[in-house]
Amino acid sequence: QAQLVESGGGLVQPGGSLRLSCAASGQTFGRSTMTWFRQAPGKEREFVASLFRGGSSTHYADSVKGRFTISKDNAKNTIYLQMNSLKPEDTAVYYCATAGRAILSSIGRADAYDNWGQGTQVTVSS
Repeated sequence: QAQLVESGGGLVQPGGSLRLSCAASGQTFGRSTMTWFRQAPGKEREFVASLFRGGSSTHYADSVKGRFTISKDNAKNTIYLQMNSLKPEDTAVYYCATAGRAILSSIGRADAYDNWGQGTQVTVSS
């Protein structure tokens, strides 16, 4: 299994932008489903955005649609989450995860994924 390493988190003011990266080592993404989740203190881990089966389709949580963009660079074996117009409620630890054989109806469920990164903290505050 690939090791996933997130980076790019930090402190940003409301309305600002950040780009998170998730680099995979040891294995290419191939046709895996690649997804970003986030978890705020005291809350359940929640789905943010996904590249389903290698990027055949993209999917976003309603709360981030129009503000966040998920993408990948096959040459770098890295997926990205561009986050614009950030809000305080976007504050969370962000995780990338991959699943080799996810089905579309399950992409929003954390238990559908078998490989996780360590997470990167995003704090949106003035």
